[in-house]
Amino acid sequence: MNTAAPLCLLFDCDGTLVDSEILLAEVMGDILPEFGLPFSARQYMDEFRGVRFQTIVQTLESRFQTLAEDTFTQLEAGMRSRMEARMRAELVIIPGMSAALEQLSSHPMAVVSNGPERKIRCALESTDLGHYFAGRLFSAYTLNVWKPDPELYRKAAAAMGYTPQQCVVIDDAAVGVEAGLAAGMHVIHLNHFPNEESTPEGAIGIHHANELTAVIASLSTKVTADA
Repeated sequence: MNTAAPLCLLFDCDGTLVDSEILLAEVMGDILPEFGLPFSARQYMDEFRGVRFQTIVQTLESRFQTLAEDTFTQLEAGMRSRMEARMRAELVIIPGMSAALEQLSSHPMAVVSNGPERKIRCALESTDLGHYFAGRLFSAYTLNVWKPDPELYRKAAAAMGYTPQQCVVIDDAAVGVEAGLAAGMHVIHLNHFPNEESTPEGAIGIHHANELTAVIASLSTKVTADA
């Protein structure tokens, strides 16, 4: 292992790079009740942030009623279409993230998301962040493994040519933080709700993207010293 190599930074997308979570919450709060599944935007933010859409629907089906056969495909297509329109019209970058990415541009970086690749690309195009990642996008839908399964982050690291110990996960959602820790990586939890959420043991909690550069510099020093 080349201990002098910069750490590989694996960024979640929704809620970490871009402020899409509230848009997604509102879209789900609109469309799920149309299909007979009671749901609210607040419920998404409280219970389901970062969770695979199919898992959310299955959970609601177990609580309320089972969708008719083939209805899920129609529901998901409608949700994706509405979400893409909202993203292209309204999506903004997480405060401080543009400056952080610029300051960290000497590190290899990739996006690792539970969302479909089309959604990741839409987010990066809508906010002009794509050039930082040069197409290094790892979607759970493409790799067929979803956070909190650590294999999604492990597959991304391997494809980037790094060991887990050489990688830093930056994620805002509990499922992503759990996945990164289980993958044996350094994990930075971008905690937007410090009064409501705690950072798990083993992860580093920050509250603003402007803290990223200093934390990653400190991690880099520690990894080199420990090698």
